[in-house]
Amino acid sequence: MRDLAALPKAHLHVHLESTVHADTVAELAEHHGVDVPAAPAGTFDGFAQFAAHNGAVRDCLRRAEDFHRIAYEFCAEEAAQGTRYAEVTFTAAAHGERLGDPDMPLEAVLSGLAAGQAAHGIECRVIVDHPRKRSVARFQDSLRLATAHPQVVAIGMAGAEDHPLTPFTAVFRAARDAGIGLVHHAGECCGAHSVAEAVTVGLANRIGHGFRALDDPEVVALLRDRAIPLEACPSSNVALGLVESVSSHPLPQLLDAGLTITLSTDTPASTGTTLTDEYRLLREHLGLDDDALARIATNAVDASFAPTGTKTRLRQDIATWRAGSKHTSPCRDASNATSSST
Repeated sequence: MRDLAALPKAHLHVHLESTVHADTVAELAEHHGVDVPAAPAGTFDGFAQFAAHNGAVRDCLRRAEDFHRIAYEFCAEEAAQGTRYAEVTFTAAAHGERLGDPDMPLEAVLSGLAAGQAAHGIECRVIVDHPRKRSVARFQDSLRLATAHPQVVAIGMAGAEDHPLTPFTAVFRAARDAGIGLVHHAGECCGAHSVAEAVTVGLANRIGHGFRALDDPEVVALLRDRAIPLEACPSSNVALGLVESVSSHPLPQLLDAGLTITLSTDTPASTGTTLTDEYRLLREHLGLDDDALARIATNAVDASFAPTGTKTRLRQDIATWRAGSKHTSPCRDASNATSSST
């Protein structure tokens, strides 16, 4: 078995505000006078507790230098675990609205990412997300930010999955027409219908989580026929109490259904799990060997919005890693990867 830290990885589902180091949170909280409740040692007591904790962390981000700092630190952490390319999600319009400056938060994050990329040899892009319960006007502002900055490769919906996507239809179409990707959370807290809606109404290129698609064979077929990749985040699902354990995570069933699966952390500061750890958990708890893990890593590259040259280099480097691995057990088929590059 090969060193998983050396596996070249693309990280597609990770929220910047949920990557902030505990020491950084403590320092910013003290500076701004924010009371941040400690994250639980195990699982959160439901999504509400998780949202309250993350809301307090977000309240610590007030100055351009705060946003710059967490983006730079994100690059350092990701590069240290073998991530070569990342699409980090950032709730830019919400921060802009909160701080009365619609452009500063994203511009500061992009500045921090640029510095971090130069220092640590990692390539990053941004996905701007939007809580479903918030206004269409704010989502339109997310699209404005995306079209103004080429480093933003996609926008998407997060938050309460039971809130319909129909009010945002015009923005989805405008994003697609502008060449901006669409990546929505679905099938995490709600059932398979939310996944179908994200694909048909939301015009999704990828689905965040999506494991509840297994509840409906027709939705599984929809994902398979349209080759829509899923962003699996096992440790996050366990921490939020949505799945009992990594060992019982439905990721193997998703693979067996012929779906394209990628692997991400979602909320690494809360779970204490790096992307390398996520791959190790699949090896140790779900029995996937290095061949299967390399295929999942390749899926992430193919499903990304990375430039063609970046994809080619990463595929070659993953193949090199894979060629040196020892195959000690049968693996599930993690192929069927397709490109959603814009």
